[in-house]
Amino acid sequence: MPAEKRLAPRLYQQARDALADEIAQGALPKGAPLTQLGVAERFGISRAPARMALNELTHSGLIERIGARYKVAGTPDVCPAPALPETRLTPRTSWELLYPEIELAIVARTSLASWRVNEAEMARHHGVSRTVARDVMGRLQQRGIIRKDDSSRWFAPALTATNVDELFELRWLLEPVAMEKAAPNLPPGLLDDMQAALEAAMAKDAATDGAVLDRLEQQLHVDLLGHCGNDALMRAISLPQALLVAHHFLYQWTLELFGTEPFLGEHLEIVHRLQAGDVAGAKAALVAHLRISRRRAMLRIEAVQDMIQPEPLPYLERL
Repeated sequence: MPAEKRLAPRLYQQARDALADEIAQGALPKGAPLTQLGVAERFGISRAPARMALNELTHSGLIERIGARYKVAGTPDVCPAPALPETRLTPRTSWELLYPEIELAIVARTSLASWRVNEAEMARHHGVSRTVARDVMGRLQQRGIIRKDDSSRWFAPALTATNVDELFELRWLLEPVAMEKAAPNLPPGLLDDMQAALEAAMAKDAATDGAVLDRLEQQLHVDLLGHCGNDALMRAISLPQALLVAHHFLYQWTLELFGTEPFLGEHLEIVHRLQAGDVAGAKAALVAHLRISRRRAMLRIEAVQDMIQPEPLPYLERL
């Protein structure tokens, strides 16, 4: 399945689906009028995605177009349509709803090449303002997914062997320091909860999917380390942890690559050492885990390169 089919629905798709549900349930009866402006204002989107939603509903036969106006297909019901509550998909200046789709689209393609990222084309493609696109770009930079080149242009670097090696080297230098600082600050029960989650994922016939693996990675490499109490250190750690974002995509495609996911036992050893108060042993186990994870990451990337053929996107130019 192409990566795009796994992404969150775009704004026009959400508006389309919401209207289709209301038509099916009778909340929008036959003959009820619809306009681009009305749909845009109701869902808090621009006219471009509103028009796309109405066009798709027209093609599916749920609504009819009469000049510049639309109506629910069929003859009007005797009873007037009930008042519909205001449903806003996202504020016009918000980026949170778009971000997961764009992040995954870019990360999926960095397993194949480096890409120039065009902010203006991103805004145009998604029917949002430049402000929204700029907020998305800022978050992508914060997550270490995009950088600026010598000409101050945005690009997403490919997950090459050299790039992956550099990021993992940063991780095994920085994360053990954060773990040592975090160990005395861990809240009661955190390690026990992590142990239980890891053992559940390792149990025979456990339904371990990409979302579960993402969460377990987050617990050790973000949540636990976050108790180090050093914001500057955590900001430094966040750059190489762009690899965690990449794994979010890679796990979806390579769950069967290793049979039982190898990192589960490695995480469990780290947790056991912390529970025993052996911080030095936990740090050594973390470094060993990151060193072997580097090779597994490259095996996942190589496997994915043979599996995916993502569609072109107007805001991404292959370098």
